Amino acid sequence: MSAARFLLNVPDLWDTFDLAGEHLARVRAQALAASTDPRERVRINDMFRQGREVTRAAREQGALLATGTATMYDEGVFLAYGMVFAVTTPHGQELTLPVLSRSLGVSADGDAPKDRVITAVQLPHVGTVARVTGTETTRLTADVDVELLTMHTMMPVPGRDRDYLVVTLASPNLPLKNEVHDLFDAITSTFRFLTTDGEQVAVAGAR
Repeated sequence: MSAARFLLNVPDLWDTFDLAGEHLARVRAQALAASTDPRERVRINDMFRQGREVTRAAREQGALLATGTATMYDEGVFLAYGMVFAVTTPHGQELTLPVLSRSLGVSADGDAPKDRVITAVQLPHVGTVARVTGTETTRLTADVDVELLTMHTMMPVPGRDRDYLVVTLASPNLPLKNEVHDLFDAITSTFRFLTTDGEQVAVAGAR
């Protein structure tokens, strides 16, 4: 069976629509109303500005899926974004881990994240795949850089040697690194390829 579609489950509080619109503005207003600390209010405004720019960039880069959350908790606001991109490797090149390291998450200055980790992980419905994590400094505008916790996972498309779907998850909530990575891993582990009839594509090495 050949892959025609994909499925990625996201938490109930994540939306699969443009977070740059009314929803994002509503949660921003709630977060600002809950804080009286001027420095915290500046940080909240910065985070939501980042959210608007991240979703805009995803649209411009042709994301197949854009999803995310802006949720208020007692401890503060949590922002996270998820995108799925299609990637085709050029003829004569392989998507090896060194190539991934050079191409993913390099800052405007050409530097890779100091905490970058490149691993091979086993996903239940896909098998063994490559993953890159790190705290990336991303250029949003001409004068604004933002630090994001990121996880990129490369899904080889069955039957198409040069084609991959890249699941990218990111969050500006840097103090929650361990919790964010656990959440991102759980979301990515739901990924599966489907046929046109909605059946799961059997992949060698998948459980």
